Amino acid sequence: MAEVEGKVVILTGASSGIGEAAAKELAGKGAKVVLAARREERLQELQKDIEQDGGTATYKVVDVTSQEQMDELAQFANETYGQIDVIVNNAGLMPLSMLRNRQFEDWNQMIDVNIKGVLYGIGAVLPYMRERKEGHIINVSSVAGHQVSPGGAVYSGTKYAVRAISEGLRKEESPENNIRSTIISPGAVESELTETISDNQVKERVDELYKNAISSESIARTIRYAIEEPAEVSVNEIVVRPTAQM
Repeated sequence: MAEVEGKVVILTGASSGIGEAAAKELAGKGAKVVLAARREERLQELQKDIEQDGGTATYKVVDVTSQEQMDELAQFANETYGQIDVIVNNAGLMPLSMLRNRQFEDWNQMIDVNIKGVLYGIGAVLPYMRERKEGHIINVSSVAGHQVSPGGAVYSGTKYAVRAISEGLRKEESPENNIRSTIISPGAVESELTETISDNQVKERVDELYKNAISSESIARTIRYAIEEPAEVSVNEIVVRPTAQM
């Protein structure tokens, strides 16, 4: 069994939800975590919490929709800790709405964060991982990347894209460069995701689903499991739902 201890892990969307929980989980096992998000106060608090518990953490304020900022994040991580072992591309938005509502701004935002943000994360770390011929890229998709519900057409489209990109990454980089690719597809998880839903009809249905939501810590443990597997083992995809979710 490989160890998390000593590994340098970049986490996007680290200021809350799955990202925050994963940072605490991995730091608690000895990883050196690089926290990335837009909300600096949250990042500062999280870094302080991790360090008070004996962990190692640093942070950088980053907008994942900026390719330049993502490149700077990877450079920062490499300069701070000397290497990059893992990136968890976790940042995401879910402003669900029916297509007839023509929420173009929401659509563009989801495409920018959920797809381009993942691509920029991959692009930022690949040069460092290819040079060392090792690394692990974990992309957070969703159960919505396996099935589509009314109001979720665009969101599902972005999450299907994350799965396609992750599989392409695996085929391009795993055999020759030993770079592992993992897709984590959560179901209903306690987070801030549902707060951006402006369509009341859709929000009512989602709120009902999220009554059975599981904790972010469940997904954090799933991420740790994928990282802990030995280098010759690539955990390619995991779907994690509440037991009560259809």
